[in-house]
Amino acid sequence: MTSILHDSLVDLARRVIEENAATGRRVAVAESCTGGLVAAALTEIAGSSDVFEGGWVTYSNRAKTAELGVSNEVLDTFGAVSIATAWAMARGALANSTADVAVSITGIAGPGGAVPGKPVGTVVFAKALRGGSTDDIVTDSRLFENEDRSGVRLQAALCALELLLP
Repeated sequence: MTSILHDSLVDLARRVIEENAATGRRVAVAESCTGGLVAAALTEIAGSSDVFEGGWVTYSNRAKTAELGVSNEVLDTFGAVSIATAWAMARGALANSTADVAVSITGIAGPGGAVPGKPVGTVVFAKALRGGSTDDIVTDSRLFENEDRSGVRLQAALCALELLLP
């Protein structure tokens, strides 16, 4: 049976599972604009339960607050699509799991939702390591221009998977 997911997504998810399994590292994800696409790709791989701890799809601000502990102050000050929110989401995924590393994704897939300074295609990522210091903070912001909604989500999921590679 073939996957319903894009080949590039499944191929990268396979690398994430295999390489993290080799190091004994467990991963978690906190997704917003990708709507569970990263978790779906990871669980497409046989043996993923040895590596994938779990994931959260926190599409609304209320879910980000209730499920991952993102503060209303962060959301009100910086917005849902911000480095501060992405970082809080990744830390919340670690706090609510036994994973060694967590990656978060929040963005504007479109076609609506753009705000000044944050056009459609803006996606923000964060990676948090259990026991890590502030030196271990990894954040990134990307603009996936000339992509439709599906394209933005695919590109965002690929970037998130890259961050999960050891």
